[in-house]
Amino acid sequence: MAILLSTKANAMQDWRDALLAEDPTLDIRLFPDAGDPADIEAAVCWTQHDMAELRRYPNLKLVVSMGAGVDHLLRPPGPPPGIPVARLKDERLTSGMTEWVLLNVLRFHRQDLEYRAQQAARIWDELPAPDTAKRRIGMLGLGQLGNASAQALRGLGFPVMGWTRNPRQVEGVTCFSGAEGLEAMLRQTDILVCLLPLTPETRGVINAKSLAWLPRGAFVINAARGGHLVAEDLLAALDSGHVAAAALDVFEPEPLPADHRFWTHPKVLVWPHASAITIPASAAPQVVENLRRAREGRPLINLVDFSAGY
Repeated sequence: MAILLSTKANAMQDWRDALLAEDPTLDIRLFPDAGDPADIEAAVCWTQHDMAELRRYPNLKLVVSMGAGVDHLLRPPGPPPGIPVARLKDERLTSGMTEWVLLNVLRFHRQDLEYRAQQAARIWDELPAPDTAKRRIGMLGLGQLGNASAQALRGLGFPVMGWTRNPRQVEGVTCFSGAEGLEAMLRQTDILVCLLPLTPETRGVINAKSLAWLPRGAFVINAARGGHLVAEDLLAALDSGHVAAAALDVFEPEPLPADHRFWTHPKVLVWPHASAITIPASAAPQVVENLRRAREGRPLINLVDFSAGY
């Protein structure tokens, strides 16, 4: 039996090598060269793969998504009915996201945009020093990625709050939940960081109404999914000065269209969905472990709960 591997062309060989390093006996087929569809027992794929295509494989036992996010799996028609789907929970992916969040929180906190503007104008001027203990961070999402970033920010002395759809307790983090909790947290948030899973309930959570709850001069950081953010609402808040600046790694659609205002807006920092890239060599062990479990009929790890949306 064989494994179908489907990801970006420039990453395909790295993934193949990483999986074979874990188990040299694997028969890996690189999409679209799947060979006999009846040979395929597992599909390891990323967002660009059409879920309808997976219905071609009558002996498919497992789908593995090459990342923590699973919103691409929720798009119609979704994975083949009855086939278990696993996602990745990788420490290097988590540490990469934490680095990116810290980079941008500190960029805004330490007035980097202002100093870069002064550099361009050849202005030598010391700005008032910011107080870390008074810069309130609001995290949307306290899952594996959100909690790791929250704890790292706490370690630097920032007061950290977190919002989740359902009540949750996290050490050292002031937690909020539900619609009323969202407003309560945002009204106290100086830097907003979104690391939520994208579900029907969280789509568009950063919109004109929620942005208006932020104190004037707040910052927005989004590394979750583009669907969390209503782009025109953020642009309006930036243009009015209510939001001071934004760091964005995710967009809808992707790639970000060349004529989109985010590219040239002076208060927007753009990344090409690169905040936390899955590293094949780090993620391959859990992929191979799930392949073995599927073959042996044992419980799988990191299964997607489609009822919860992640």
